[in-house]
Amino acid sequence: MLNDASGFQHVYLCTGYTDLRKGIDGLISIVTGTFGLDPTEAGSIFLFCGRRNDRMKVLLYEGDGWLLCYKRFTDGRLQWPRSEKEARDLTPQQYRWLMEGLFIEQKNVIHKIKPELY
Repeated sequence: MLNDASGFQHVYLCTGYTDLRKGIDGLISIVTGTFGLDPTEAGSIFLFCGRRNDRMKVLLYEGDGWLLCYKRFTDGRLQWPRSEKEARDLTPQQYRWLMEGLFIEQKNVIHKIKPELY
């Protein structure tokens, strides 16, 4: 379910450390209080990671109630951005990189160049 987020309009990565002992109400308060976002926005999921990078929680509002998912990776760790206290809206490619254990901001990207006309 979480390996493919193509069905969601917004995937918000809540950077920094989150106490994963928090439940639905605690995570809702982080989304609204800290990040100033609407957790009931249709098509949005919110990703949280604790100090250990091998597990994460996902918060989703389905219109009639809340869904809280917990994922623990059996082999590997997430490359979770820790430096800023913000919610980042990820692109589908960045989400795939995150779930594959890669950094969401690639340092060495090969850019396409336009051929120059002479």
